[in-house]
Amino acid sequence: MATRSLAGARPTVVCFVRHGTTPTTGTVLPGRARGLHLSEQGRSEADAAGARLAGLAAARAVYSSPLERARETARRVARHLGLPVSVERGLLECDFGEWTGAQLSALRALDAWETVQHHPSGFRFPGGESFPEVQARLAGAVERIVSRHPGEVVVAVSHADPIKIAVGDAMGVPLDLVQRTVISPCSVSAVAYAPSGPTVLCVNSTGDLRPLGIAHGPRKGRG
Repeated sequence: MATRSLAGARPTVVCFVRHGTTPTTGTVLPGRARGLHLSEQGRSEADAAGARLAGLAAARAVYSSPLERARETARRVARHLGLPVSVERGLLECDFGEWTGAQLSALRALDAWETVQHHPSGFRFPGGESFPEVQARLAGAVERIVSRHPGEVVVAVSHADPIKIAVGDAMGVPLDLVQRTVISPCSVSAVAYAPSGPTVLCVNSTGDLRPLGIAHGPRKGRG
């Protein structure tokens, strides 16, 4: 991601949060289908993530993918931080095209599934996005967020594949290897974006975030 030109004495830390569990998590590829909400478990996960992030006493903004499950997660996280939620379309789930809503068990039986797992840079979902397009979209979203919040900590609620791609890009991992990363529901993956380049602080964290040491002093309200 093009972050080296972004100014700021301190790095901007983006805490990527995957949305919470839904009734179809692990069984269906929902993609951008509308009307999918958090399950009771997902709501509890989102509250727990918000409490963990509040322990940093540092977040200045919360951004969310426009899909319901992400916005519901973001609102519960933001409640703990005393912040509003802003929708950032660049955090949207990958457009899976004709695969949207398919059972994962059926997709895993397809020859194309191996390409998704081992050569995503060369794959486009039928009628949907390619992985390089998702990567470029995420790069733009991160650059916009970082430019708005120099030296601050922000939360970005998104989806598993976009977060894998964002973290992999920050680490310099080739796109074809990002599927080796696990991003669990309501996990936090934090990246510090500095003018000299990004530093990955944690990946798929579901525990105490205070050891990251990214608190920048008392939280200030934002209009």
